[in-house]
Amino acid sequence: MDLAAEELQFLSIPDILKESISIPKQSPKTFYLITLTLIFPLSFAILAHSLFTHPILSQLQADTTAATSDWSKLLVFQFFYLIFLFAFSLLSTAAVVFTVASLYTSKPVSFSSTIAAIPSVFRRLFLTFMWVSTLMVVYNIVFLVFLVLLIIAVDTQNVFLFIFSIVVVFLLFLGVHVYISALWHLASVVSVLEPIYGIDAMKKSYELLKGKTRMGFVIIFVYLAICGVINGIFGSIVVHGGDDYGVLVRIVVGGFLVGVLVIVNLVGLLVQSVFYYVCKSYHHQSIDKSALCDHLGGYLGEYVPLKSNIQMENLDA
Repeated sequence: MDLAAEELQFLSIPDILKESISIPKQSPKTFYLITLTLIFPLSFAILAHSLFTHPILSQLQADTTAATSDWSKLLVFQFFYLIFLFAFSLLSTAAVVFTVASLYTSKPVSFSSTIAAIPSVFRRLFLTFMWVSTLMVVYNIVFLVFLVLLIIAVDTQNVFLFIFSIVVVFLLFLGVHVYISALWHLASVVSVLEPIYGIDAMKKSYELLKGKTRMGFVIIFVYLAICGVINGIFGSIVVHGGDDYGVLVRIVVGGFLVGVLVIVNLVGLLVQSVFYYVCKSYHHQSIDKSALCDHLGGYLGEYVPLKSNIQMENLDA
């Protein structure tokens, strides 16, 4: 990002994408190793999950008298899958955000320094994630209530209740879900780059999104849509396409889709980082690169001057 801080606010979504794609060129080895060790396992797990659970679910559906142990195996697998997904998602976020910030402040970048910073960053991201999870639980409860109302409306043939429930369910899924996701992604960057995390990072991301909500919505929606399409194609060809496609075709398609998802996830994390700087610029909040550099050094155990403070202040317009 060679642009001046005050110019970042004028970037459009294509401009943000262009800037994001150019970032790995500044330290290709570091991003290659981050992709190989963190983003690839994450992407593979996301797609391979259905490949491993499909045979188990098919067996359980075919055998209505399945033993409790079979269900236990499925639940245990799901539990460890979610733990793996959660861990590598936060690890990938921490690595990419830290590396992009280091490049932005002209701080020396290496894979070893990024890995060394992750333990300190992970705790902050974890606490922020817990607050987001709480918000998502509330959202899911409300979503479930209106979904039940929709079922009741269909059963009772109540046209008004049916239309009302359809509209609310659609808005909750398309609007609120995407907005919370945008809030979470921005809060994750705030948790790494500023001396706040948890609920404070959520509040800060809410403030930063003001004026850029539509852009954040589009970015997250497009990302989720692309991931949905990739998962859909993988499921139809690799998981359920045994009768229509040969083993070689399924392997090739599966490998290709994993590679595509790796690229999508990497670019998504880069866009997430750049979007933070765009929002800061839009609100005329200066970014003290030396203070940010000191803050990043704190993750590595470096000496951080007492005057170092990256809690950005609003500049007079």
